[in-house]
Amino acid sequence: MPDPSPRRRQLILAICCMSLFIVAIDNTIVNVALPSIQHDLHAPVSGLQWIIDAYTLVLASLLMLAGSTADRLGRRRVFQLGLVLFTLASALCSAAPSLGWLVGFRALQAIGGSMLNPVAMSIISNTFTDSKERARAIGVWGGVVGLSMAAGPVLGGLLVQAVGWRSVFWVNIPVGVAALVLTALFVPESRAQRGRRPDPVGQVLVIAVLAAVTYAIIEGPNHGWTSPLILGLFAFTAAGLTALVRYESRREEPLIELRFFRSVPFSGATVIAVCAFIALAGFLFLNTLYLQDVRGFSAMKAGLMTLPMAAITAIFAPLSGRLVAERGSRGPLLASGIFIGVTGLLLLSMTNTTSLLYLGVVYALFGFGFGVVNAPITNTAVSGMPRAQSGVAAAVASTSRQVGQSLGVALIGTVAVARVHGSMREGFSAASHAGWAIVAGCGLIVAVLGVLTTTARAKASAERAAALFPAGEQPLPDHHAGTAPRGTSGASATVSEPVTAEPNAEPEPEPAPFTGVTASTGAVAAPDTETR
Repeated sequence: MPDPSPRRRQLILAICCMSLFIVAIDNTIVNVALPSIQHDLHAPVSGLQWIIDAYTLVLASLLMLAGSTADRLGRRRVFQLGLVLFTLASALCSAAPSLGWLVGFRALQAIGGSMLNPVAMSIISNTFTDSKERARAIGVWGGVVGLSMAAGPVLGGLLVQAVGWRSVFWVNIPVGVAALVLTALFVPESRAQRGRRPDPVGQVLVIAVLAAVTYAIIEGPNHGWTSPLILGLFAFTAAGLTALVRYESRREEPLIELRFFRSVPFSGATVIAVCAFIALAGFLFLNTLYLQDVRGFSAMKAGLMTLPMAAITAIFAPLSGRLVAERGSRGPLLASGIFIGVTGLLLLSMTNTTSLLYLGVVYALFGFGFGVVNAPITNTAVSGMPRAQSGVAAAVASTSRQVGQSLGVALIGTVAVARVHGSMREGFSAASHAGWAIVAGCGLIVAVLGVLTTTARAKASAERAAALFPAGEQPLPDHHAGTAPRGTSGASATVSEPVTAEPNAEPEPEPAPFTGVTASTGAVAAPDTETR
């Protein structure tokens, strides 16, 4: 199949971003509805945590399976199935009669959502084959991530106030149906010529480890941190993680490609994603409870209070993608860590009467910090994995985000609520300071890793990791390299236009030789995907 025209490439990008919008906004739009859900369904705070974590936990558990399945069976096919499941589950969530049913439908939503994010990123990676054009597309993708996740509380507040909490799930239905129709019309089918075999043992271990640690953190205060159940769950988590690493390292085609974690930039990007999304999830969860339960704001006013964050995120997320394309990842990562960390420190002084102007400024600072972090995370993940397994590559970054969100709600929510003395209105502000300290610590980690993962030594480790793969399985070249990859096709060869680095750009290593070709060219020398 010939390369899609520029207009069709942009349309495919828009379709993929529609799916991303509904998955990402569902991570945050529900937050502002939590107090209404708590009142209507008589849910405890731990129940509110499960409404969020049932979604993020299942997403984190299944993203890598969905990515590899799409590479093997067809990306468009899996993408469409995900849209159907997600849209149907959204309708079921809006009709949930009790807390248990809502948590179950949220898990079903996440099964569909797991088939959208990594598969959409894989479609984008194989549609935008020029390295700089791909980086800009990822910048748009990062912008949608930031916009949807930050705008969720604003839109959710308006809907809850006007219609009720069930309406926050209606948003997904028309977008999902439109994306399903447009996918059938305009997105070509593609798959890896040799996809990874299923890894059921690895998949079960991933689900078990994430479920055990999340349950232990959320339910620890209820059962007691030293109770046999909670201690047993933490022990099971450690044993399961050890078993997962040992098992995956011995598989020829593992669910998690451990060889790439020998690359300092790749491993650093994974940790950065976890920390950034711990901070985001904690920020949204704490502020929802603070603004509505402590300050007594309506859902709409609480949502509008986060508007500075949403606006700043929407502005700077696409700009971050451009900056990564031209200058490298260090600047955005360092700025993100500093601003997230400063936000946490500033909110350590939050009281029941903190000025709304002060809160608005601090929210804007967090919006900038979160807005500039997505593009460098995603680009690093995709550039560091083989193109033939691009679904798995995108799934690693998406999984890291969802793990961070699950841990953020579980850890920060539990730490803060456990320290409340008296009523929520009286004791939550002071109790939340421990949570804001965790947010500040996450910012520090992001900033430090932003520097450490962009040193010459770190880049040398990426080259050594790339050398572990056969010539036909080399990773996607980084978009900062001096020249774009070469691809050959039978008797003729095509050479991409050289990409000249900016004079002040952050230095990047030469990529390992790449002998594969783009998914849409149909070239026969070391092909990576089939399309039709």
